[in-house]
Amino acid sequence: MARIKYYYDTETCKYERVKTKTSDVVMNALGILSLTMIMAVGLMILFANYFESPKELILKNEIKELEYYYDKLSKDVENMNNILGGIEHRDDNIYRVVLGAEPIDKSIRDAGVGGVDRYKDIREKSIDHEEIVLNLNEKVDLLRRKIYIESKSQDEVVKMAEKKEKLYAAIPAIQPISNKQLVALASGFGWRTHPIYKVKKLHTGIDFAASIGTPIYATADGTVAEVSVKFSGYGKMVEVNHGFGYRTRYAHMHEFAVRSGQNIKRGDLIGYVGNTGLSTAPHLHYEVLINGDQVDPVHYFYNDLTAAEYEKVLELASIENQSLGM
Repeated sequence: MARIKYYYDTETCKYERVKTKTSDVVMNALGILSLTMIMAVGLMILFANYFESPKELILKNEIKELEYYYDKLSKDVENMNNILGGIEHRDDNIYRVVLGAEPIDKSIRDAGVGGVDRYKDIREKSIDHEEIVLNLNEKVDLLRRKIYIESKSQDEVVKMAEKKEKLYAAIPAIQPISNKQLVALASGFGWRTHPIYKVKKLHTGIDFAASIGTPIYATADGTVAEVSVKFSGYGKMVEVNHGFGYRTRYAHMHEFAVRSGQNIKRGDLIGYVGNTGLSTAPHLHYEVLINGDQVDPVHYFYNDLTAAEYEKVLELASIENQSLGM
């Protein structure tokens, strides 16, 4: 029960009951309400500063999780960049060097992806952590470009390797007859005494002395370009086109074992030693041509000789003696 309040009235000299006005009640209620609200706001601010709400905790955990995956993706991109760098190094400094090709220019490998509005959609969305997202996208795009360039380079290297393999197969690399004892080499390339005219003339090949019927072998892969029979000059002759500018001639033959247009491999039988054409004794006249120019065949016997045997062949080929044919 509410207490009744009195006050002393000096005029009447009596205690009069205090009468509470409605406005006073309202004002008091409003004061108490205002004070309560101020205290509530203060408590909320205090709680917000020192305590986290469940929603804030969830958002903070999500941010930490996103940061973890961002760091992990950044490290993965960096690791892939390092691996790709090793591949690029081997490509430029091993594969291309072996194949005789120029390395890819560094400015091409390190070129940016370009495009002013490339990440316009990300910027327009005004997403949180925009710089982090843009940075990761730039790293991934740069890595993607490097992988594309290296992929194209590897395709080119494979093509060069295949071409190089064909080139090696097309280079004359063995002696055209079995000459293990190195005694068949009768006359080398260069100025030699002509067997008929007895004057110095340029001998455009190497003469291998051998008995009639000795097998003659192709010295490289190729296609038989010519099979001809003449009563002078080369006599019975086979010419093989090996590609890449290489050709070989086998002259003064006795019989043929190939036909024009036939594809042959190094070591295939193409005919037999004879004594046809302008020849003074059974032998094989062997020539190597590069882009139409006759070169010294002795430099193309490296595939079936040891270093010591090759030195012996060079010595025999350098002797200025008489050739056995033209």
